[in-house]
This record gives sequence, C-alpha cells and structure tokens, in this order.
Amino acid sequence: MSNIVVVESPAKAKTINKYLGPDYTVLATFGHVRDLPSKDGSVRPDEGFAMTWVVNDKAEKHLKAISNALKSADNLYLATDPDREGEAISWHVLRLLEERKALNGVNVKRVVFHEITKNAVLEAMKHPRDIDRPLVDAYLARRALDYLVGFTLSPVLWRKLPGSRSAGRVQSVALRLICERESAIEVFKPREYWTVETDFSTEKGAMLTTRLTHLGGEKLTKFSLENASQAEAAVARINTLDFKVVTIERKQARRNPQAPFITSTLQQEASRKLGFGASRTMQTAQKLYEGVEIDGEMVGLITYMRTDSVQLSQDAIGAIRRFIPREYGDAYLPSSPRAYKSTARNAQEAHEGIRPTDITRLPMDGAHKLNQDQLRLYDLIWKRTVASQMENARIDQVAIDVGGGDGTVLRATGSSIAFDGFLKLYREGRDDPVNGTELAGDGDEERMLPPVNEGETMARNRVNPDQHFTQPPPRFTEASLVKRLEELGIGRPSTYASIISVLQDRDYVVLEKKRFVPVDRGRIVTSFLESFFEHYVEYDFTAQLENQLDDISSGRIDWKQVLGNFWTAFAAAVEGTKDLTITDVIDCLDAELGPHFFPDDGSGKDFRVCPACGSGRIGLKLGKYGAFIGCSGYPECKYTRKLTIMNGEPDDSVALANGPIELGIDSATGDVVSLRHGPYGLYFQKGEVEKPAKGKAKSKEKPKRVSLPKGMSPETVTLETALGLLSLPREVGKHPETDKAITAGIGRFGPYVRHGTTYASLDDADDVLTVGLNRAVDLIQSAKPKKGAAGRMREIGDHPADGKPIGLYKGRYGPYVKHGRINASVPADKSPDTLTLEDAVALLDARAQKKKGAATKKASRPRKTKAKSSAKDKATGPLSEAG
Repeated sequence: MSNIVVVESPAKAKTINKYLGPDYTVLATFGHVRDLPSKDGSVRPDEGFAMTWVVNDKAEKHLKAISNALKSADNLYLATDPDREGEAISWHVLRLLEERKALNGVNVKRVVFHEITKNAVLEAMKHPRDIDRPLVDAYLARRALDYLVGFTLSPVLWRKLPGSRSAGRVQSVALRLICERESAIEVFKPREYWTVETDFSTEKGAMLTTRLTHLGGEKLTKFSLENASQAEAAVARINTLDFKVVTIERKQARRNPQAPFITSTLQQEASRKLGFGASRTMQTAQKLYEGVEIDGEMVGLITYMRTDSVQLSQDAIGAIRRFIPREYGDAYLPSSPRAYKSTARNAQEAHEGIRPTDITRLPMDGAHKLNQDQLRLYDLIWKRTVASQMENARIDQVAIDVGGGDGTVLRATGSSIAFDGFLKLYREGRDDPVNGTELAGDGDEERMLPPVNEGETMARNRVNPDQHFTQPPPRFTEASLVKRLEELGIGRPSTYASIISVLQDRDYVVLEKKRFVPVDRGRIVTSFLESFFEHYVEYDFTAQLENQLDDISSGRIDWKQVLGNFWTAFAAAVEGTKDLTITDVIDCLDAELGPHFFPDDGSGKDFRVCPACGSGRIGLKLGKYGAFIGCSGYPECKYTRKLTIMNGEPDDSVALANGPIELGIDSATGDVVSLRHGPYGLYFQKGEVEKPAKGKAKSKEKPKRVSLPKGMSPETVTLETALGLLSLPREVGKHPETDKAITAGIGRFGPYVRHGTTYASLDDADDVLTVGLNRAVDLIQSAKPKKGAAGRMREIGDHPADGKPIGLYKGRYGPYVKHGRINASVPADKSPDTLTLEDAVALLDARAQKKKGAATKKASRPRKTKAKSSAKDKATGPLSEAG
C-alpha cells in the first residue's frame, strides 16, 4: 500500500519520512500554494463573497510532484501545521488536486502533529480526521476581510491623502496605539513631588533607612509634598523629634510560577531577555520545532509555537514532575500537578503550551548542535516549562515603623527569600520604562533589615529631602505592544510578528532604543482614519470582529453572514468619503495635528507665523509627493519645509521660499546666475526663461541648469562654483592609450567621467570640477563594460561625418561594425584584424542605403483595405465560426 503525506516544510518532510518508513512518501508544499491576486476584484461581495485564487509559480512545481506521486497511491494524508493557516493550506491542496482530477480512488485524511517526534508522529497517524471546515471558513473570512479593507481603504488614502502607503484592518489599529501613546507623551506635563528619607542608628549601631509616610498624624500621598518649601518644613519637624520603633510587621508571601509560554508571552520574554524582535523569535522557534539532527536522526525540540493554550499534556507534566526532584530535590516538587488556565482574551485553538518535546534534553546538551539564537531561545523555553511545575517561592516581608510621638511616622521595608522554589530556575522579566531593556530582578530582590525590637530608641542621623518629577507613559517596546494587543483581543499569535513588520516596512514607525516612535506619515494616516473611519479603528470593534472569527472557527456562526454585516456598513462608510475634498482633509488634519507640529514651548512665540513673509500662517499641506508644511500666503509666499516639528531653528528652505538667490553675473554672457529650489531639490540656473512676444511662438531654448551635487552645502556655494558646474561637461585630458578625450560632467545618476561610450561614476571624495587625468583613467579602467560591450573587439576610429566612434564587434553571426544605430556585417573575404576606417565607413554607408531603400519601398506599397462584411457574409462564413 502506497501512502503520500503532505507537510509544509521540506525539513519536516525529511524527518517525518524517517519516522514513517518506506511505505510513506512525504512531500512538502513549501508554505501556501495559492493566494488572492493583488488586484481589485479578487473578492467579490456581490457574488456571495466569491474569491479568485491563483497558484504561484514555485507552488506549481510542488503541486505537480504531489499529483504525480498520487498516480500510484492509495492514501493521501494532509499533515500541514495544526493551526488555522495549516488547515487552510490542506484545504487549498485538496481543492487543487480535486480540480486536476488527481484523487481518483485515493482516500484523503487530515492529520496533525503538535511536535515532531517519532511517538507523536506515529500516534497522530493513528487518528486521522477530515478537514475542519469551520476552521477553513474562519480563514476565508479573515482573508476576505483583510483583502476588502486593504483594497477598498487604501485607494481612498491614495486619493485623499497623497504620499500615504496603505491601510490594514489590524495594522491600522496597532499604529493607532503607538500614535496615541506618542500624543500622551507630548501633552504630558511633569508634576513635582518630594520624598523625605531619614537614616537611623539602632541601639546596636546598625543603620536603618526609612521614608516619611505620616506627618503630624496625617498620612502622606504621593503629592502631599509638592515643593521644596514643604519638604524643608517636613525636615525641620523631623529634626525636632525623638524617635523609637513603634510597630514591626512580619508576614510571608507566596509567589506562584508563571504558566508555560504561549506565542505572545514567548515573544515578550524573548524581547526582554534576549533582545529578539517578534519575527526573529518566531523564525528561531520554527527551526526548533522542525528539529535538529541528534544521533543521526532529525528531532523536533519544542512543540508547535503558534498557540494560545497554556495547558500541557499529562505525559509532559508527568515527565517534568519526575525530573524536578531528581535534579533539584523533593522540596521543589509541589504535592500536586499545576493546572493553568489561559488569561488571554479570545484564547482559541487549544493546543499545548510551548514546551520542550523531551524535558531531559537539557539546554547544555544542545550547545554544539544549535546556533546561538536557537540555544538561547531553547534555554528560555526549557526553564519556563520546568519552573511552571515547581513549588511556590516563599518570601519573608518585614515593615518597621519608626514614630516621633506626634503622629509622624517613617517606614522601612525589607524582604528576604525564605525558600526560592521556582525562582531557583526562572524569573519573569520586566521592561525598563526608559530604554526598553529588561530590568534587573523582578521585585523579589532581598533587602535585609537589621534586627530591632518594638520600643527601641532610634538615633536620628541624616535627613534627606529628595525632589522627583512624574514621568510620561513609556513608548511601546515590541514586548509591551504585543502584550497590549493581546489584552485588547486584537490580532492572533501568528499575526503579531507580521503586524510589527508591516508598520516598519511602510515607514509608519521606527524603532529607537528598542521603542516604537511613529513617523509623521504614520501619524497623518492615523489621524485621517480616526477622523473619517473612526469606527473601523476602534479597539472594541476590532476585538469584537476577532470574536466573530472565533465563533466561525467553532461553527457557531456562518462566515458569509459576518462578512455581509461588515461589508454593508464598511462600503457605506467608504462611499461617504466620495465627496470629501483635499481641502476638507487638510483642514481636519491641520486642526488635529497642529499641536504636534507647532508645539507651545512656553516662550510665547507663535510658531504658526511664516518665518519667510512674516504675515502668513503656516500649516499642513498635501502635495503630489505627500504632506508638507506651507504658508497660507501662497503663491505670493512660497515658503515650504519638510513635515517636521517646528523647533525655532532656521530652515534651509526659508531663504529660497520667496524666490531664487542671485549669486552674481556671468561676465562672459551677462546672464544672472542663481540658486533655486525645484521639485527635485536645489539647482543652479544661468539666465531666465524668455517670455515670447505677443503672437510669437515660445522659444525652445531653455536656460542652462545643473543640480546641486550631493554633499555640497548650499551655504558654501560661490559664483565660481556655480559657473564651473554650469560649464560642464569639461575635458579632463587625453587617455594615454587611445589619445581620445576624457570628459567630466553631471548626469541623472550624479557626477561621472566618460571616455567614448564608457562611463564611470565619481566617488563622494571626488570633485567633478577638479578631478584629474590619472584618477579619471583609473575610474574608466575599473568601470563595468556597457551592456553589449562585452563582444567589442576594438574601436576603429571616428566617423568622418559626425565624429562619433565606429566599433568592431564580435556578434552571434560573425564580426560586424557599429556606428550609432547602424550595424553592418563584415564580409567573409575581409579580415577583421586588417579592417580600416575607410572599409568600415563603406560597409556602414551601404547598410544605411539598403535600409533607406527598404523603407521607401514599404512606404510606396498600396495599403490593403478590409471590406466591411455584410450580415449575409457573416452568416455564410467559415463553418468553424458559424457553429
């Protein structure tokens, strides 16, 4: 009996084939086999949300291999990944094979592996099932939703918001989170507050540091001491009092271990502890899941890494519980197994949590088998998994209150770990609110206090008032953004990495010190969507849609009903923007984003006043290439600047806002030389465009212009520099081998040197006005040959008619000479080595005459006209057309 097994990954295929034996052939799809084409109409709401799918070229090869293998097969097992995407791939493969009639007499079943180990694979093959249709429907609904939003909303952005990229159903909501956090940071006003610390000496001479909690019987809040004078008054009062220990509180707290990793928590911890981005984490986890070679056999090291479940199998829990006392002692094993329940909103697809496939395979065992990323991530997963089944940590906490007799109290707190429990192996990380890295410790650091007794007299030493300011909310790290999306129920484990990548790829956000900062393009897009599509970037709406997709996957609701409800309202919202003008958009965004681009620095200066004309109001404008800042006095005032926050510094464009800057007069021609600002940057111009007299045609001659070279500052240019650039190209010298001129100039790709048909770009260190002959020859000799020049044999000379070079080339059908666009074959009776300039000119002239004669003959040939067919002619036409 022949069996075909289809998986996604070729690495996985090789491993599983070894487990199943010679009766099975395991083939890979290499991911998705078909997708919606990137064009309008791939999803058609008017046709019951019918979809057009296309097979990509790479997938076609793999599908043919599967089809060919099925010709002699009895069974087909679809064993793609155990999630929604994996179910969809199996469904696509099945549909394509049915369409190609490749399943005649073949029994088709679906199997899933949650780990790539021999036992897991063999056990899964014993329990095949059918395709999970509700899971496929959820995939189709999600894919259609994302397509419809992207291909409907993005064109609105392009028309109404020039320069924007595109919008997505989930990505736009994530971008809103980042932009709102940035706005909260910008409007944040620091608030001052003070604390007072006092050092006391115990009767035995030990030091105890305390903080003021009550003053004169009144409990202090965070902002009770708002300024230095209040803090100094508190210090003065403390200095008048005698203190003793009034109460000592002792209690023991228990800390439970964290649950095994799910996709989102793995991404968060890998970001904090290892500095991995979400994509890097998932790519590394994929390799661990697919496996590495151990003792000559490929073995998967972890279970499937896309999951919302924190549960572990009973076999896995049993193995961990046997391992803990053997490795750490009986005290570290709780009396009963720990059971966890997911706290993630909309948790679904109840697989296992992410764990090692064999808990006895220690991280140190893989040091020589794994690369650095794989080893560090496996170590993290292994420790978290074992710790999840270990005993609680017990922490002794002590609080000592020192009183002054008038109700003034200062408190010292300390803690010590009575029993480390799971902390022996694993501590969960915390984000540093400043730079996004992991903070040392997790709040359980030991702070030992000296032994004291109630009623013991305390000798006051240093009294220290300390000023503080409240801090703005921190920007999102990858870890905190994933956590927030998960809390809101937005997106799914498999989508977080792609969401983050898309936002960066579209230049909507950048990472600075591991934290997301929205760029102005991203803020404008978010503001536009919030203003005109507010409902569709609401957090609750997006989360509710995710709930509906989950209901589809569990069979509780029809997927087309969800799509229909969404599309009716969404299409109406898009239609509502039909009459929206660019002016409407500008006014709305200018009002919304004005405080961001023109912040009040407290100086009283109005940053909205145009720095060029002094009377216009500057604000947000939209142009062909996107948004910019411009003056309301346009066209009289042409001040513009890039879309950046106004900070009071002068802008390069201010000087050019109201017209060109005159550099001087060219003494040779009397023309004015000026520096100007155009749509493609700064440039020099000599002379002016002549306006034609009334009734006269416009002159075709234009003033000489040249772009300001890259790296040249407009503040340092002189008339001599401008004239030198305007006189280009210039002759550098004669090439020592050919005695032909080498010239230097500026082209569309920047400064260059040229010798015949060979061009070479100048480096940043080269000056086009001063580059010498030796440097030019070096550049020419190292330049890549021009396309078509690889078969060039030699240059014969310049054509006497126009002075352009004639070259001898080695062609597919023999040698030929070339001048401009004319090619002429060298006759067989002439040797290319002895061909002279006169011979080449004669061959080219003959070829030119022949082409001219052929063109004349073609032009004089009478045109054939097609007679109009009558209805009778059509009726008696060819049989193949009539019937």
